Amino acid sequence: MDTARIAVLLEPFLEPSLPSSQLDQISIYIDLLLRWNARINLTAIRHPEEIVTRHFGESFFLARHLFPIPCHPERSRAESEAIGSAESKDPYSASSPAPPQGVLTSPHNPPRVLDIGSGAGFPALPLKLWAPHIHLTLIESNHKKAAFLREVARALTLTNINVIAARAETLSARLGPHADVVTLRAVERFETILPQAVTFLAPNATLALLIGAAQVPHLTTLTTLKWHPPIPVPQSHTRVLSFGVRK
Repeated sequence: MDTARIAVLLEPFLEPSLPSSQLDQISIYIDLLLRWNARINLTAIRHPEEIVTRHFGESFFLARHLFPIPCHPERSRAESEAIGSAESKDPYSASSPAPPQGVLTSPHNPPRVLDIGSGAGFPALPLKLWAPHIHLTLIESNHKKAAFLREVARALTLTNINVIAARAETLSARLGPHADVVTLRAVERFETILPQAVTFLAPNATLALLIGAAQVPHLTTLTTLKWHPPIPVPQSHTRVLSFGVRK
């Protein structure tokens, strides 16, 4: 897919545009997704432009709220300042309290991010593109989908990625509360997996959810988390981004 078109489609979700290297990676990712999707059911969305807006746009929207200034070698100081200025003008963040900033760390202490039910890799792999310094673990019980995730990581030359082909509920005892950030998007059995996700959170860690507005009331059942007001996802009437911080 043409990288200039990808940049245009992503404009509502982040500002300014991504570096050319990241746009190239997204183009490669889309090609792989379409090729694999012909063999295994990775996503019901099959039009490339809709894949950009629905999958990548939403994922980068989460990424920029977790890490307002991405740690990318191609970004100059001026670009970073521009990002900070654009963030301060963002209408969604202006209407709600700022999302948690505790996950922002120096390169000497990269955040440990765990994504549950990774499927086709959203939001985890775009989050890695946005913030290459993170240590990323993807949990996906379907072995074919896990193979796809490993193939994308290899094709995009991403490092510090661990793909685990297992169910989250079988891993909590082994991994323990170690993650600085746990992400969830479009997982099955949402009400069941939600308390399971909390068991992976370290103290003061963040649970980041991309969910439907109708699912927000379920969050109040997690009394161990302090929830920030949900942030509407651009170009959607029902999707929101919600952050909860472990007390």
